[in-house]
Amino acid sequence: MTTTLPPTAARLVPPRVALASCIRGYMVRSTLGVQLAPGQRLNRFPATPFCSITWMIEGSGELLEPARAGAVAQQGMAIFSGPWTQPFMTGNPGPVHTFTVLFFADALHALTGLDMAAQLDTMAQVDAVLGDEWDAVSGAVLAAADDEARIRLFEDWLEPRWRVARGVASGAATWSPARDWVQALAVRAAATGAGRSARMVERRVRAWAGHPLRTLRRLARVEESLLAARDEQQAGQLSLSDVALRGGYSDQAHLSREARELIGASPREIIRLAQTDESYWPYRIWW
Repeated sequence: MTTTLPPTAARLVPPRVALASCIRGYMVRSTLGVQLAPGQRLNRFPATPFCSITWMIEGSGELLEPARAGAVAQQGMAIFSGPWTQPFMTGNPGPVHTFTVLFFADALHALTGLDMAAQLDTMAQVDAVLGDEWDAVSGAVLAAADDEARIRLFEDWLEPRWRVARGVASGAATWSPARDWVQALAVRAAATGAGRSARMVERRVRAWAGHPLRTLRRLARVEESLLAARDEQQAGQLSLSDVALRGGYSDQAHLSREARELIGASPREIIRLAQTDESYWPYRIWW
């Protein structure tokens, strides 16, 4: 049976080229003017190697799973979130309009000096984590006329700072799989500084990206496999066993176990839920 999803707005917007090695993308979400059942006001997210800032343009939200006292975002707030080691879920009591920027964790480390290992599974207001300068631009983002203006304003503010953090005149990266980022991160960690032992490389990766290198590779591998599964299903020739083997898994069951741990459901379930369950909208726009 085909499920008709409510007419909410959800889209993924890539950054300008000069910031493609800093920003993974923007997620825009609006349920304004749409009547939703309580279960449709949930937002389900996977474990992730990315950091984010979410601006509550209208409405409010709270972290539901894992339960955490005080993790509530009111209208007008900007919320920083670190990388996550497990799937998590937020909820909105009513209509909402949110605007989220996703950062590569090592890029945000370069911009701010934050130890990303200390940011795992955290949520807090932007001013408490990133300081006054980020809080000021967050206020401007909230006051912007629309989402396109928010992207333009934020990127105009961030680009010169990213040039300094990178030590180059401009960026040259393009949108690429997480696997490419993880590989580049590992190479850079091995080539940086005096100590090049496996232990020193791991310490650098965790300080820059939060997760250990092994977890980053697992997250990248499951993302790539889910994208492959989605494409094959759309072409009418999905074989999860073939997807698993190409992704480096021992078998389909291995892929499913890893997806359940990091994403919250098996690949086949995620593909179905993204198209039939409103609360899985982040998966729908990403995959």
